[in-house]
Amino acid sequence: MDKQRLPRWGWLLLGLFAMSVLSTAINMALLDPRGLEEAYQIVTVITMMAPVLIYVGVWYDEHRQHYWEHPTERIIGDLTFVLFGALIGSTMTLAVILGLGLPRVIQDIIAMGGGFMLSWGLFWWRNPDLYFEEATS
Repeated sequence: MDKQRLPRWGWLLLGLFAMSVLSTAINMALLDPRGLEEAYQIVTVITMMAPVLIYVGVWYDEHRQHYWEHPTERIIGDLTFVLFGALIGSTMTLAVILGLGLPRVIQDIIAMGGGFMLSWGLFWWRNPDLYFEEATS
């Protein structure tokens, strides 16, 4: 893929849209028939979108290309941390706020914040060298 074909936000938008479609299909095909509560369907969307938010930047930025030199097992481990971080963070956030009577869209946004923050935090914890240069400059 030629990353110069689209700006960074274009790749991000494309990836987020693709993950939204895929997570909706997973919800409809697998989770709805098994009785997943509607409020928790956003967890699938957040979990699928988290790697896009993190990895588009790592893929697009020239100064982060050294990340791809890690062994495949390490990258898969990082991806696993990202996915489970988003899953656990968004689920825990939803569990705390569901009874507060907030509108559904507000619940979803707060759950996204919780899921994405834990997900990125775990990725950063495993790869501080990717962000260390920015912190010191």
